[in-house]
Amino acid sequence: MSAEPFVLQDALDLDARDELAHFSARFELADDLVYLDGNSLGALPRATPARIVEVVRAEWGDDLISSWNKHGWISLPMRVGAKLARLLGAYPDEVIAADSTTVNLFKIVSAAVVLRPGRTIIVSEQRNFGTDLYVVEGLARLLGGKHELRLVNGAAGVAAALAEAGPRVAALVLTHVCYRTGRMLDMAGLTRLAHQQGALAVWDLAHSAGAVPVDLNAAGADFAVGCGYKFLNGGPGAPAFLFAARRHLEAPESARCALQGWLGHARPFAFETAYEAAPGVRRFQVGTPPILSLAALEVGVDIALEAPMEAVRAKSLALGELLIRLIGERCPADHGLQLVSPRDTAQRGSQLCFSHPEAYGIVQALIARRVVGDFRAPNILRLGLTPLYTRFRHMWAAAEALAAVLRDDELQRPEYRTRAAVT
Repeated sequence: MSAEPFVLQDALDLDARDELAHFSARFELADDLVYLDGNSLGALPRATPARIVEVVRAEWGDDLISSWNKHGWISLPMRVGAKLARLLGAYPDEVIAADSTTVNLFKIVSAAVVLRPGRTIIVSEQRNFGTDLYVVEGLARLLGGKHELRLVNGAAGVAAALAEAGPRVAALVLTHVCYRTGRMLDMAGLTRLAHQQGALAVWDLAHSAGAVPVDLNAAGADFAVGCGYKFLNGGPGAPAFLFAARRHLEAPESARCALQGWLGHARPFAFETAYEAAPGVRRFQVGTPPILSLAALEVGVDIALEAPMEAVRAKSLALGELLIRLIGERCPADHGLQLVSPRDTAQRGSQLCFSHPEAYGIVQALIARRVVGDFRAPNILRLGLTPLYTRFRHMWAAAEALAAVLRDDELQRPEYRTRAAVT
């Protein structure tokens, strides 16, 4: 970029040249809203309401229970999973859309532990998302307290912990893009280190899928999970997805799902007394699929598949670089914001995170100005970059609003200091 000060017209010029600009019309977003929270809840695709009405009125309303066959409801988890596989560098039969990220994580970590009998250490990061750590802690208690969750700091700490634990480590459980900093880990490199110790690598892709390039099979990943409501725009509480590598589904001692539900049975409608796992990743399906939610998720996934991931990633990085520059140019010199996301773009996901003692108040003040980001305790302001609908002019508007909030000292207003239930 030029050394000259960046002006609004420059942002509009970038928007005019943006090859992904046409995607923004596919989402329900007000013209005066700068929505930078797609890393928490993606925007509503314009096609989703009509699809839901179709499922409710025609498929459920008219065809009723016959829709399980007539409209392919029964195969919807695998159909959506196969589409997701194209975004994740996986084979179609390695991914299923089902349940929540938390439930899926329990399934795959328990499967990984069983595949590594006699090994009792599970390695993860201290900054990993809470639910990931809670699941592993709960699983360790369920297994009688014989397993230990060993938490370390950063990639260097992971490498040291794997080397120290050696043949005692069963699994490495990591989030690809950190929710609090936006730091993106080297999936292939860390998976390789786990495999060198005979451990399995489990990845959480909640802040990756649909936003950054992911190639699970090229990285050698063993298992992975992710959610459908962030960059995939599947709606609040959208079904999650689960990946299990073929080698763990076809081997004589193949991965098993600890939650043995009827739709994970090889012949669910035979209603046999004894459980027999279904072939492939379908064994990780537990209960009846949520058809309305899956239909909404499929709309978002279909849109994501239309956008070349190389273009998505390039725009994400360009948006981030521009916002960093504009904050530096337009915010007061003593603004107190500290960038905690990596400055190296190769190590950064599709969000920018800043620390500030008054981060919560800043977020509330920005929302009042129609710039929506979010807060993560204790002091993090997060601004998500969703290339399919985030525009370069939004970076200008966000920096202008942030500068005004910091300059006008709005943070002392009582309404900006009272914590809501959801932050």
